[in-house]
Amino acid sequence: MAGHSQWANRKHRKARQDARKGKIFSKMARKIAVAARKGGDPEKNSELKMAIDEARSLSVPNDNIERAILRGTGQLEGSQLEEFQYEGYAPGGVAVLLEIVSDNRNRTASELRYIFSKYGGKLGESGCVAWMFNRKGRVLIGADGVDEEDLFLDAAEGGAEDLERLNGSYEVITAPSDVIDVRRALETYGYPVETAGFTFITDHRIRVEGDSVRNLVRFLDALEDHDDVQEIYANFDVDEEELDKYAG
Repeated sequence: MAGHSQWANRKHRKARQDARKGKIFSKMARKIAVAARKGGDPEKNSELKMAIDEARSLSVPNDNIERAILRGTGQLEGSQLEEFQYEGYAPGGVAVLLEIVSDNRNRTASELRYIFSKYGGKLGESGCVAWMFNRKGRVLIGADGVDEEDLFLDAAEGGAEDLERLNGSYEVITAPSDVIDVRRALETYGYPVETAGFTFITDHRIRVEGDSVRNLVRFLDALEDHDDVQEIYANFDVDEEELDKYAG
């Protein structure tokens, strides 16, 4: 299973169960605010609509969502947020691509450099690993009561490129420009869409086993806990049981 799928799915499950709602709410508010800079109407701004839908799936209160939209459109004062990427290598040479939303690029760079160094990784220069990843659309479908063959056929008919079974969910991969249309098609068919958005996938995978999995998970958890880190993409390949063992 591709590393991006494993970590993205684990993050989604963990977020829904995480008691530290404040951190989840804060990250989603930043994501919504950045998306709202392109327009505050979710019916005209698909990126904003997807961010709002994701926030609601994580039980973010409507008041938080509305304030984030106002902040993004400039109707509510707040520090200026910037969206960018950082790249580097995790322990064991695993490639890591980070999506960041921050109000202080220099502070974020310093803090992330410390995390990479602490766990035996290295924060790299722009472009050092980005070439390994391709941007795609991603629709997550709840697996309960869903026939995989039917979903595959319906997703393909709707314009999807690929389908992968995750723990408790199916991940439907699309071209970035097709993610909204595929989501709407699957909703029309009655499938339980959990979230839809964008992701990065790679064919350049590194196998990780044993104690190296534990070290990798600790590193990724440290990145996940950083307020400015929105998304983590990595090219590791780990047995699901072994990942759950150390990620538990």
